[in-house]
Amino acid sequence: MNKEPKGLEGLFPYLEAELHLEPSSTVITQFKGGYSNLTYLITSPEGEFVLRRPPLGLKISKAHDMVREFMVLEALERAGYTKIPKPILVCEDESLIGVPFFIMEKVNGLILRNKIPEGMDLDSDFFVKLSMYSLDGLLALHQLELSSSGLLALGKPEGYVERQVIGWSDRYFNAKTDEIPEMEKVSDWLKENMPAKENVGFIHNDYKYDNLVLAGPDNPEIKAVLDWEMATVGDPLMDLGTSLAYWAEEGDPDILKMFNLTYPKGNMKRAEVIEYYAQNSRLDLSDMLFYYVFGVFKVGVIAQQIYKRYSLGFAQDPRFAALIHVVKACGTTAMKSILTHKI
Repeated sequence: MNKEPKGLEGLFPYLEAELHLEPSSTVITQFKGGYSNLTYLITSPEGEFVLRRPPLGLKISKAHDMVREFMVLEALERAGYTKIPKPILVCEDESLIGVPFFIMEKVNGLILRNKIPEGMDLDSDFFVKLSMYSLDGLLALHQLELSSSGLLALGKPEGYVERQVIGWSDRYFNAKTDEIPEMEKVSDWLKENMPAKENVGFIHNDYKYDNLVLAGPDNPEIKAVLDWEMATVGDPLMDLGTSLAYWAEEGDPDILKMFNLTYPKGNMKRAEVIEYYAQNSRLDLSDMLFYYVFGVFKVGVIAQQIYKRYSLGFAQDPRFAALIHVVKACGTTAMKSILTHKI
């Protein structure tokens, strides 16, 4: 984390009024590592809290709607889903820091990025268990009751797949900076190969290891799932496809290993992920190639959007310069799957 008080001065009176945090003893620091919405740790003698706000610069999509993300957490809480940070406050008053934001509880635990933390020994047994726990968590989410919990009101499941395919294709062309023919071919293929049947469930849309808070290096049980900005009601297999797109294996291009620590020994392979999900779900996974290709395409579009923000000067993080290579790798990977019918 690095201290990032600039632009957040207006928070201190608000925190004092709403949470009784003394300004002189309250410290706000930014978490490093994210590619999208910004996350800050609020530390005071009264406790620790986490603040979420949209990224700097261009407003890309509804994914940066802080009020909606807060509502998602509240609805999940009502549905009895316990693996979330407790939502505490939401603020729509942009006069404080220039954008809406919300505050939630801080859940302590281990978050795995794209490398095993220095000095930490995570063996294959750890990753065997983590693979299983993560898929169990995804299945539990997909099987939540929708109506009485109010979750159904957070999305429009009818026509979800078509809207996603068209929407992410449009986002790619709107954010396009380089000629990447493979991405355009994948966009066409997705539009021509949408499955006839749609499934309905609550979905996270960005479910991967670095959005999971684990109990610790000796216990990979999931304490909380983070980053609900893209959660909605839609087809669970679209969610699984996105998770598979992030599920890098040892033989995958190195640049596609930068998002998920699924390649060390012990982790399930993508084929095993699909088999495990199929054994524990009533859904028909015969069209899984489509959902995987969509997931890879979506990851490429997300990288393209962030790269465009970087190229326009709205984001200075030097990591973002490499994201155009992620877009190219996603295009190549998706086309290879289409041609070989392999995931």
